[in-house]
Amino acid sequence: MTRTVVESKTKTAIIGFDQPFCVIGERINPTGRKKLAAELEAGDFSTVEADAIAQVEAGATVLDINAGVVYNSNPNPNETEPPLMTKIVELVQGLVDVPLCIDSSVPAALEAGLQACEGRPLLNSVTGEEDRLEFVLPLVKKYNVPVVAISNDDTGISEDPEVRFAVAKKIVERAADFGIPAHDIVVDPLVMPIGAMGTAGQQVFTLVRKLREELGVNTTCGASNISFGLPNRHGINNAFLPMAMGAGMTSAIMNPVALPVKMAEIEAKKLEVAAAGLVLPEDMDDETFCQLFGLGSTKPRAGKEMEAILAANFLTNNDPHGGNWIKFNKAPPKAGEEGRGRAGRTGGRRRRA
Repeated sequence: MTRTVVESKTKTAIIGFDQPFCVIGERINPTGRKKLAAELEAGDFSTVEADAIAQVEAGATVLDINAGVVYNSNPNPNETEPPLMTKIVELVQGLVDVPLCIDSSVPAALEAGLQACEGRPLLNSVTGEEDRLEFVLPLVKKYNVPVVAISNDDTGISEDPEVRFAVAKKIVERAADFGIPAHDIVVDPLVMPIGAMGTAGQQVFTLVRKLREELGVNTTCGASNISFGLPNRHGINNAFLPMAMGAGMTSAIMNPVALPVKMAEIEAKKLEVAAAGLVLPEDMDDETFCQLFGLGSTKPRAGKEMEAILAANFLTNNDPHGGNWIKFNKAPPKAGEEGRGRAGRTGGRRRRA
């Protein structure tokens, strides 16, 4: 049975066909996040800290670390990204105990991240491009780490799933030449947007089955790619993830966190409620209001995608007896009621005299 082992200093995550789905949190990545990029250039790591903690609390078992900021003061990532990668890795390791995934297109940043990591991180990534193979595979061997293999090569990303499979097979075979076993290759078969290609979902499911049955490798993907450009992306993601898991996918790089409701949304809903003539208690706080009217939460929490994954883990018997599902759906105690037993009594049942 194929198992890919990823480790921090104190915790092990196993990606495998007989394991719960591995959620690789994607939030520590400045790509497309102008505010985070500006913070990092200014030496402000408060968002990184918050994202690391929130993702682990939401159920991420591995955290992806990407330091790909293009500084306004120095646009050369070969100079700026390696030291930033080191800083973020060291910072995150001091906050959470889950294993890390070192993610960069800059070779020196990959090695900087590997040097800073405690344990056995996942490396993201190698492709079928010759120069990438020649640099990354020796690095994988040197540090004895597993690697994400992306199914594109010097010709680009093919829309033909058979071509993408052939690229994955090439990477696995080249890795074997370096003494890297197939269980340390996690293939990303590349998820196309369903809005642009109607067969994108079917392609992924077919590819994942083929990768599992013929190459014996674990798989991953950028889960949100499937819904790119469409309304209600969570709805599509929630359907896609369990279907991909059913086809044999064993991990995904994704956002496990449902972001807090914005204050503007809360205020708009309050105006709507007032216009309808509803009178609410004066002491009702925003969190209670959001829960009552189905807005979500004022705090980061596990998103609907995590709910879908945990349900699928239960249904595929990768959550024996449903312990994680029950824990996920157990209502948190209200303020002041922590530690109370039945009927609100502190300490549980009272002994008879």
